Amino acid sequence: MNILVIGGTRYFGIPMVTRLIEDGNRVTIASRGLTPDPFGNDVDRIKLDLEDEDSVRSGLKDKGYDVVIDKMGYCSNEMKWILESVKCDRFIHMSTAGVYTLDHKNIREDEFDPIKGELIWCGRRELSYDDVKRNAERALFQVYTKIDCVAVRVPFVLGENDYTRRLLFYVEHIIDGKPMYISNPDECFCVAHCDEISDMLVDLCGSDFTGTINGCSDGLVSVRQILDYVSLRTGCVPVLTDDGDVAPYNGTKTNSLNTDRAYNMGIRFSNVDSWIYDLLDHYLMNKFS
Repeated sequence: MNILVIGGTRYFGIPMVTRLIEDGNRVTIASRGLTPDPFGNDVDRIKLDLEDEDSVRSGLKDKGYDVVIDKMGYCSNEMKWILESVKCDRFIHMSTAGVYTLDHKNIREDEFDPIKGELIWCGRRELSYDDVKRNAERALFQVYTKIDCVAVRVPFVLGENDYTRRLLFYVEHIIDGKPMYISNPDECFCVAHCDEISDMLVDLCGSDFTGTINGCSDGLVSVRQILDYVSLRTGCVPVLTDDGDVAPYNGTKTNSLNTDRAYNMGIRFSNVDSWIYDLLDHYLMNKFS
């Protein structure tokens, strides 16, 4: 297949593009060109800035692909600029579990239906993050109905090269004795492993599935578990204060995503307990090396 990846130069875009190449696909990467990638002559490249309409339209004009994997598009305006410029049969959009109200377990895809509700054409900073992403999905499923669209909804994605450094925040603050403000240590929430989401996106390229689909690891984790594990491994006691550095995941309520739709397609996820402590050990090893 001839596949365009919008993004793909860092984090789980790297293993995703690697697998696409290994599977024999012709791959083009579209990015701002600011982050070097390791693919050499194995990919073609387009330089564009998704926040600049002229850049998107000129970069993608008259280009055609079997599949577009959009890892970077945020808002309805960007969906419009991309899909009115490029020609493709299939469009896979990296969405977020934030389109839901994340306050309960077993959240199913139909709890947010992008076919319903008023579509607002907007930029990235014109609404809240969650509303911006909802309207990106509405644009796909209300306007661009002649294209086979998929919206992949994921929670926090974790991995060794996570540039958000959310999990690393706790490791560094515990070891360095830095005060943290944590509002909800005992709330349990779902996360996803970067490699499994990477594989999911690749698997969806060759599928005939359209619509919305959840992806995340089985099981839940809490900040308390993270604190206790790092403390056990290091002997360092977390410093928790009301005026400490505001921690990632503050405000998160207990939630989980139902992944039956993905499982019925043969997509599999591991249990969070099988990898999150290894990931914490990786951060600890790097911290002490």
